[in-house]
Amino acid sequence: MSIWKNGIPDLETLSSNQSGTMVDHLGITVTAITDNSLTARMPVDARTLQPHGRLHGGASVALAETIGSIAANLTLDSKEQIGVGLEINANHVRPVKEGYVFGTATPEALGRTTQIWSIRITDETDRLVCISRFTVAVIPTSKA
Repeated sequence: MSIWKNGIPDLETLSSNQSGTMVDHLGITVTAITDNSLTARMPVDARTLQPHGRLHGGASVALAETIGSIAANLTLDSKEQIGVGLEINANHVRPVKEGYVFGTATPEALGRTTQIWSIRITDETDRLVCISRFTVAVIPTSKA
């Protein structure tokens, strides 16, 4: 059974909705969606590296919040509610110097006023890079 309010959306549409945003600037694109998870990738390049040549922790958090936000909003009726970030934390496990990282968001709790998402970020060989927990506040669209 799918958690998505309007079924599984088109991947190109999800990525094109991010045009002109930080998500677009960082090169984040949605790559997969299942009945209960959303995956996106982000390049590890000049846009996402820290001065020591490793993936910047803030870029990992931006990827995690992006995926969690997209996923949360896909579970809601956009005419009535939106999901906005309330809290995020991240544990950075392994450095990455090049290539891509992939983040997958899965829900832990989909409540009426809050949602909690786990986001696993891995490298191209599926090794854990970062694990994040993202809490979303569900608010009325009229207050957005």
